[in-house]
Amino acid sequence: MVTSPATTREPSLVSAPKTYPNYKVIVLNDDFNTFEHVANCLMKHIPGMTSDLAWTFTNQIHHDGLAIVWVGPQEQAEFYHQQLRRDGLTMAPLESA
Repeated sequence: MVTSPATTREPSLVSAPKTYPNYKVIVLNDDFNTFEHVANCLMKHIPGMTSDLAWTFTNQIHHDGLAIVWVGPQEQAEFYHQQLRRDGLTMAPLESA
């Protein structure tokens, strides 16, 4: 009779899935973009942006100097940031949330 050596198993370590940080897309106030242009750009480039929300952000940008218009994964944040900048909005650098 052949016997096999005893097998010792190490307890398995269960790790939580790694989450990636979200990033903020921030539009800054400036002296050359009109309210209408800012609101239209937000509706055009930010998914799910309603007219009411775009105008709320536009007013916040004007009165507070900036507004965080979207928060989410880095790749999407970079894309929205780039699109808004290409349409002439003044953008803050992306920040992790």
